[in-house]
Amino acid sequence: MSRTGRTTRSARARLFGVTSAALAVSLMLSGCVSWFMPPASNLTSTPTEEAVAPGLERFYQQVLEWANCGDALQCATAVAPVDWENPEGDTIELALVRQTARGNDRIGSLLVNPGGPGGSGFDFVADSVDYATSEALQSQFDVVGFDPRGVNRSTPVSCYSDPAELDEYIYSITPGEKGSDEWIAASTETAAQFAQRCLEETGPFLGFVDTPSAARDLDMLRAALGDTTLNYLGYSYGTLLGQVYAELFPEKTGRLVLDGAVDPAASEFEGTKAQAQGFEGALDAFLEDCAGASDCPFTGSTEQSRASIRTLLDRLDKSPLTNTDGRQLGSGTMFTAIILPLYSQGNWAYLRQLFTTVMQGDASIAFDLADSYNGRGPDGSYAENQTEAFIAINCLDAREPADVARMHEQAAELAVAAPIFGPQMSYGDPGCATWPVEAKRDRVAISAPGAADMLVIGTTNDPATPYEWAQTVAGNLDSGHLITYNGEGHTAYNKSNECVNSAVEDFLLTGVVPAVDPNC
Repeated sequence: MSRTGRTTRSARARLFGVTSAALAVSLMLSGCVSWFMPPASNLTSTPTEEAVAPGLERFYQQVLEWANCGDALQCATAVAPVDWENPEGDTIELALVRQTARGNDRIGSLLVNPGGPGGSGFDFVADSVDYATSEALQSQFDVVGFDPRGVNRSTPVSCYSDPAELDEYIYSITPGEKGSDEWIAASTETAAQFAQRCLEETGPFLGFVDTPSAARDLDMLRAALGDTTLNYLGYSYGTLLGQVYAELFPEKTGRLVLDGAVDPAASEFEGTKAQAQGFEGALDAFLEDCAGASDCPFTGSTEQSRASIRTLLDRLDKSPLTNTDGRQLGSGTMFTAIILPLYSQGNWAYLRQLFTTVMQGDASIAFDLADSYNGRGPDGSYAENQTEAFIAINCLDAREPADVARMHEQAAELAVAAPIFGPQMSYGDPGCATWPVEAKRDRVAISAPGAADMLVIGTTNDPATPYEWAQTVAGNLDSGHLITYNGEGHTAYNKSNECVNSAVEDFLLTGVVPAVDPNC
């Protein structure tokens, strides 16, 4: 799985679910929280009284203590075992935030995950609940954001305490030509050093931030909140978490919506290739739109513009631009800057500015976009641990051993499939190959027999989670129902059209699924 961390060193970056990072551009962190104050009552939860395995009672039956923590918001902390197979061992904390239902016809809790892995569900709800959910859902659900294990305000993965070290890891330029023996050796060494630091700083918990463990946390949170079944809205990587939950707890599924579906069976290379083609398709759509804009930096045909971008990336490899803070803009960081605005058509103006300024020799906007994507503030600090969490969770979920011959073959295939972005996303194997703890999940299809109906939403030109994945996921799930959005951008609910919104809200509010794909 990918988002774009260390694109200078690793092909697969943080491309799945950058919902929280993309919000930094699309919403400029404006925060869409209403001025509704929750009542002072109901500040403790009433857990379900369901039977659980011996040793799990203290987690499933814990009473959550809510405290007002901002306009319309309440916060609480839950406790979970580090290892669900050893519940008597060490514990971790899970941070939650909620906006209580505004209406009188409350259904229950709706847990929301923005993606990643490594995205903060706490911040997603606290900063932008109106982006995550509609007024209709907020009326009848307590909208609950949570940081999964290893992420942000929950017990976190930690690798570098000094932001300068994380800067070096994310932004530095790997010596040698990409794909050469020198480059692969340097990438492997850097990955190994990073992995070792993560183990030293995080300790044994590093081996327990896998998605199945997070799904077990999710079931415990459901029960502690007092919900007999789980109502859930997962975006991007959040769809994988939702699928794993349905696989582990089919009888506890309520109404699950999976928007921007991730195929759990896709291999690392299959995922990389699909995303490279997806982002390249989004880039073509941008270039066609750009041709009619007065501030478009490109002239000529779309194909000529594509050639100009590939030439620009190659030039940055040979002669990086120096930013005002001394950081060097190579093709890896430029790639990060390009893909962030590609997540949403509403952000394409930033992309025009990006290409214009870089072509003029100015790296500032490129670093502004890359920093936004990586959660780096203007002062050089990192507000969240999204890079560390993303890598740690992905490397635990599934990985493949590094094989140089295979990497060369796959790089050649990527360059044909996606001539602009394929070369940027190749040679990713060293990233997890040196990870110091074993993977916990196999790349296999999930059918979740016995689970309740689930909606699976796919956008036809989604650059990060290709539409074909949504088709595959909906087909594999015994109770999956596909909702197609014909359009641009990553994820569709509450940001596309009324057709999608109505299908999702009718399902979450009434349990009704469309008889056929509405093909929105």
